[in-house]
Amino acid sequence: MKPLVSVIIPNYNYAEYLREAIDSVLNQTYPNIEIVVVDDGSKDHSAEVLKSYKDRITAVFQENAGVSAARNNGAERGRGRYIAFLDADDYWLPEKVARQVEVFEGDQSLGLVHVGVDEIGPDQEVLKTRLEGQSGRVSHEFLLFERAVVLGGGSGAMVRREVFEEVGGFDLRLLTSADWDLYYRISRRYPIGFVPEVLLKYRVHGSNMHADVRRMEREMMLGFEKAFSEDDDGIQKLKRASYGNLHQVLAGSYFRKRQYGDFFRHALKSIWLVPRNLVYFAGFPFRRLGRTKL
Repeated sequence: MKPLVSVIIPNYNYAEYLREAIDSVLNQTYPNIEIVVVDDGSKDHSAEVLKSYKDRITAVFQENAGVSAARNNGAERGRGRYIAFLDADDYWLPEKVARQVEVFEGDQSLGLVHVGVDEIGPDQEVLKTRLEGQSGRVSHEFLLFERAVVLGGGSGAMVRREVFEEVGGFDLRLLTSADWDLYYRISRRYPIGFVPEVLLKYRVHGSNMHADVRRMEREMMLGFEKAFSEDDDGIQKLKRASYGNLHQVLAGSYFRKRQYGDFFRHALKSIWLVPRNLVYFAGFPFRRLGRTKL
């Protein structure tokens, strides 16, 4: 028999998307899946949606404690050899689970496997196709922030249960950077695999967690503090470049929010740490002019 895969769906007030997410798991071609939906204290009609599935899913209701607590709770309830996470506002294409298990079964050393992604808008239109995910030993890539490493946020990755438990699951202090933090900790110990096919539809909308740049800043700083507390010369050599590139990313995020004071704060830190980043920021006045004309 094929190994059991536990699919964990955390949900908080996403009743309008929840059915599409669950149905995309029920429609997987892979034959051995259990679905655990953890409702994190929703105030909408999510409970009615979940009850309509009866015994086809396991529905868990908890007081609001955040997405990391919901994911950990679901993982504890599941029994599968592999654990896959799917945010309630995203959905999968039918071959996703099968393709990831195939990669895992072909390489017993892997700790995580992720997939290609279509970012979609309100009418399911494709905004961006992303197939630039990384594989192998990639922990330094996570820290350097020079390119995408694991795609799909909290919806594209599948992990071995033993690996998830070994690294301690999601950090309960984190929301927007919880995925990055978990995947980095896994990559420190194991190589990761990638399926270069679009198998996830990631929905972009105003209530995505990553729209809260202030929280993202606090949490990524905490994630970096954890990472660079490790007494490892290879990691410590990356510290200046890593922080410089993180400040560059945060500056760009604040710029898109038109929070220009925060943009300059991070831009100056980025340039001080990595002087070559001045070339990147030199183009921002033109970007600002372009936004003004829109």
